[in-house]
Amino acid sequence: MLRMIDRPVRALVAALAMCVVALALAVPIPALAAAPATTVPALTWTDCQGGFQCATAAVPLDYARPRDGTISLALIRLPAADPAHRIGSLFTNPGGPGASGVAFVRADAAAFPAAIRARFDIVGFDPRGVGDSTPVRCFDSVAGQQAFFAQFGQFPVGAEQEAAYRQAYLQLDRQCVQRNAAIVAHVSTANVARDMDLLRQAVGDPRLSYLGLSYGTYLGATYANLFPNRFRALVLDGVVDPIDYSTGRGDDARELPAFLRLGSDVGTSQTLASFLEQCAAAGPSRCAFAAGSAADTAARLDTLLRRVQRQPIVVQTAQGPQVITYALLVVSVWQSLYASSGWAALASTLELLFQLSSGAAPAATPAPAGVADAVYQNAREALLASNCEDTVNPRSPLAYPAIAREAAERSTLFGPLWAYTSAPCAGWAVRDAGRYDGPWNRDTAYPILLIGTTTDPTTPYHDAVSTSRELTNARLLTLDGWGHTAFLQGSACIDRAESAYLISGTLPDGGTTCLPDAPPFGAPTPATLQRPAAPSFTPMP
Repeated sequence: MLRMIDRPVRALVAALAMCVVALALAVPIPALAAAPATTVPALTWTDCQGGFQCATAAVPLDYARPRDGTISLALIRLPAADPAHRIGSLFTNPGGPGASGVAFVRADAAAFPAAIRARFDIVGFDPRGVGDSTPVRCFDSVAGQQAFFAQFGQFPVGAEQEAAYRQAYLQLDRQCVQRNAAIVAHVSTANVARDMDLLRQAVGDPRLSYLGLSYGTYLGATYANLFPNRFRALVLDGVVDPIDYSTGRGDDARELPAFLRLGSDVGTSQTLASFLEQCAAAGPSRCAFAAGSAADTAARLDTLLRRVQRQPIVVQTAQGPQVITYALLVVSVWQSLYASSGWAALASTLELLFQLSSGAAPAATPAPAGVADAVYQNAREALLASNCEDTVNPRSPLAYPAIAREAAERSTLFGPLWAYTSAPCAGWAVRDAGRYDGPWNRDTAYPILLIGTTTDPTTPYHDAVSTSRELTNARLLTLDGWGHTAFLQGSACIDRAESAYLISGTLPDGGTTCLPDAPPFGAPTPATLQRPAAPSFTPMP
């Protein structure tokens, strides 16, 4: 979603072991007001190093039957730097779905704008099914998990892999449901929103203050429509259109999976094109992969991709050879487009791989963590469960090869990647009765601030525009720049606007557009000063 959202972006080879993607039919239920009363959890905060405090909350597994049992949620907070002027807690969600809110706050809370840090406790929590909260785990061991996900990369290439992929994920769906029978029917975003409302009450805030990134914007939109009078400020950055994501419009979900409805493949393609243009304009001194014009640089990338498709590249690591396949390279390029500050590292890695693909000796690179050293991370299983509970997708596993080929006609490199993101949901047999599918236009007591970036590789700008029209009371702020989400991407203009809204409720003027503080690849040139136009979007037939 969604922010599939790993920050900061690392060099391509270092990310090879972290290829996760982001983002089913169910029955919507009324808003929580009609549900039985629930008990607000008592939180005991304890020191957990680095100035952070941690706690665990017990919340109902099933909000329709709150007395039938509870699950646990892991929380973390960084207390406000100016407690005398503290407003309350700022809840956050970094996206995924499946990303750890606890890890996000521990890694990034200190980098929040100083004005926000002063006035709020920065709070993160692992949503139900994720991380250190009651988790969805589909494997017995880290070794079994890594062996499964290493089979195909993120998407299959060729008919043989397509058939094997289909069978493997049908088995994984059954395995996940069997191993997690109690929780998988209750991991919808609507139930995460209900959890967040209990956590709001648990920290003593009369109304919620919230920052949601990528998939976290879908959580925020869900909260706003379930509890339209219970928030004071919602920042939704890297916006997921809630209609396209959940059900689609009309009957398009019969043929288009969720991320093709969102246009994520178009966003990735347009961001890659901008990367190549900026790289060529910067020249080899600042972009190692530059080769004359943007067309020349793009042709060089095409050559690298064709070479890797014919013959994977072997990179020597301290723990042995690392095989870089076509699918792994495509996914890693997509991930490395997340922040323009990482584009120089992406260019250097592409140059290294280009040289290796032409017959150079295998390069030595740092090795990824080995299985023996790894801790079980369930982000991909949690993403699978959340996507399959929240989104309606084509139900036949046999349909996805044709869907991927059609997507490739629109977005040659990234269409299959985004088509197959939803393919595992074809065999998902569980439906969360607590899921919410709208309406998305309920009147809210306070306005919502939406932030869209014009060149976003995952949540295209047009999603922010459409959502600003779908939500009844929302204002759109634009970052005319590059990267997935605007938060912490290096725009003082964005930081000021977010801080003013969260602290005092002051919205930017309608139509406000911010710029990044610096262009990709360092010092600007006439070419890099020309910002790309807002992405266009042509729906697939």
